[in-house]
Amino acid sequence: MTSTPQSSDLDPAIAARLKRSADGLVPAIAQQYDTGEVLMLGWMDDEALHRTLTTGRCTYWSRSRQEYWVKGDTSGHYQHVKSVALDCDADTVLVKVDQVGAACHTGARTCFDADVLPVTQ
Repeated sequence: MTSTPQSSDLDPAIAARLKRSADGLVPAIAQQYDTGEVLMLGWMDDEALHRTLTTGRCTYWSRSRQEYWVKGDTSGHYQHVKSVALDCDADTVLVKVDQVGAACHTGARTCFDADVLPVTQ
């Protein structure tokens, strides 16, 4: 797998805290800010996180295309950032957004409602 670009204007204090995968990425969970609905999971490197924090729009790193993508630029289904938080281990980003339209590339509101697995206890 190709590495993501290394240069970034991300605040060094934030960058120092992040625990990245071997390819320099952290998972980023997008959640609807007012309902708590989990919308999707994307990947961010330092630059994608910097762009997300400074533009107010979610920017992800596409592992398949090896490029940055801003949610909504091609689909019109924007994610307007309300808040960004790191989890306790600083290895996952939670982005609370106001989702406009579908979050999933399939056209569904969320990526997590089509294949609910049975739970037996």
